[in-house]
Amino acid sequence: MKKHWKSLFVVTLVLVFALTSLAAFSAQTVREETVIYTGISWAPPNNWNPLYHNPQTGTVGLMYDPLFHFNPHTGEWIPFLAAEEGEWIEDDVFYVKLREEAKWHDGVALTANDVVFTYQIANEVNLFYSSIWNYLGDVVAISETEVEFHFDRPNYQQWQTYLYAQPIVPEHIFSEIPKGDLANITNEDAIGSGPYTIGEAREDRMIWERVDDWWGNDVHGQPGPRYVEDVLVFGNNIALGMLLQRELDVSNNFLPGTPAIVATPEYAVTTYFDEAPYHLSGNTGLLYLNTRKPGLDDPVFRRALAFAVNSEEIINRTYQGAALPACPSGLFGAWAEYRSEEAVQEHGFNFDPGYAKQILDEAGYVDSNDDGWRNSPEGEDLSFTLQVPAGWSDWENIISIAAENFRAIGVNAEANFVDQTIYNDQMWGGEFDIVFNDYATQISGTPYTYFEAVAYHGIDSDEVTQGNFGRYDNQELFDLISDFNMVPADSDDAYEIAAEIQAIIMQDMPVIPVMLNPTYSQALETYWTNWPSADNPNGIAVGWGGLWQMGGTQTLLNLEPVQ
Repeated sequence: MKKHWKSLFVVTLVLVFALTSLAAFSAQTVREETVIYTGISWAPPNNWNPLYHNPQTGTVGLMYDPLFHFNPHTGEWIPFLAAEEGEWIEDDVFYVKLREEAKWHDGVALTANDVVFTYQIANEVNLFYSSIWNYLGDVVAISETEVEFHFDRPNYQQWQTYLYAQPIVPEHIFSEIPKGDLANITNEDAIGSGPYTIGEAREDRMIWERVDDWWGNDVHGQPGPRYVEDVLVFGNNIALGMLLQRELDVSNNFLPGTPAIVATPEYAVTTYFDEAPYHLSGNTGLLYLNTRKPGLDDPVFRRALAFAVNSEEIINRTYQGAALPACPSGLFGAWAEYRSEEAVQEHGFNFDPGYAKQILDEAGYVDSNDDGWRNSPEGEDLSFTLQVPAGWSDWENIISIAAENFRAIGVNAEANFVDQTIYNDQMWGGEFDIVFNDYATQISGTPYTYFEAVAYHGIDSDEVTQGNFGRYDNQELFDLISDFNMVPADSDDAYEIAAEIQAIIMQDMPVIPVMLNPTYSQALETYWTNWPSADNPNGIAVGWGGLWQMGGTQTLLNLEPVQ
């Protein structure tokens, strides 16, 4: 297998050097002052509005700050705009004290009124976070630097994510914008509070420029790079070529041949771990099974499929070991604290195609018409399509192997690659058999995120975009997830309910956890050093959306120039 990797790697390098023609350096780039990323953005920058649901990555975390940063792998909360840890001072009242030093880029003090304004406008205008007012009763500034959140129903688990995901916006700027335009402006003249601001937006890159008189310099430290360039590269092999030619500092792309690259001293490429799995895990890759399709509507059949999937083969053939198999519970990172080993032991699964066949035989899924494929107990033909977006080469490989695994136990299955827009529409519309996806499982501060990704209750809409794409219907489980949301983190009740949830999910198998998708980070120390690593866990060198405030910005705060 290693020989195969090396041969593939050599061929790949020949191709990437031939293909690489895009220089990462802009004409004005001063390399000693600039850190260059790829694999973050996939479209030209055009929106920096933190009230828009999908602004340019970096808008939140680099330019607009949340109250806290959170490291999902160490579980560490870092008060950012907040001065100290938040506190539940009553069962339904959460208290936050702000840093007195905090200022907007125009010098105006950042106060409790800005926090109140940020949340109040979502109660007056339909914004992407307006749903918080389904359980938030009021937000009150009790001094210039103190805020209380009064909840009608304290959804403790969901609230944790708001603390690091919700950026605070300046009242003195956004209150001047007509409310109907708040979510629509592009905000080119942004006034933020973070360590960076808009430097330049080009068709092929976003350039963030350091705010040299940032209020946080004396609190959090000044970031090393004066500029952060986020270069658009539409091909993993091109990114690989640019990295090996020293045109980048860090690639967040999936790079084929990572083990061989890291093992070659001349390339001097570093990853978070020196050996497999090389990268931190970012989310749980799931096979969503459409529970409204014949066959897939049977939990026994779904469970048999779980025993047929060879995650180790998928990881080795697709990522050359640069990933980890998922626990049957799907939980990892900060979520693993809630993992019920008892539930995993009793209801988990492992690769065992012989047992998968036994389950199907005993349930009556046999080849009743001698065509080589298993039929339903009623004799109906069963066939399934596994689907991912075309061109997502690693995902294409994953479902190709999974389809092979299913065929090996007599289940007629084939892989299909379609345009991403079609893939999304069909997944959200429930018009699929099986899809591989990780959109809703990004690591967070609470396993509530994962539970919702698997068994989100709102399954009767025309489009289901928040998880449970297979529209698995189990009111008992929906109620348990709601109960989990209502108990404080780290409480005995939280652990007990989480164990019940995991047991039901693993018995009914609406999804098959396949693998933990890596947060790819391949870095060079040509210009910058002190990158995060297992021995130096000072952040996560990944700039994907939502990750700047989950370790990405901490990386920039700790980077040091080589010279």
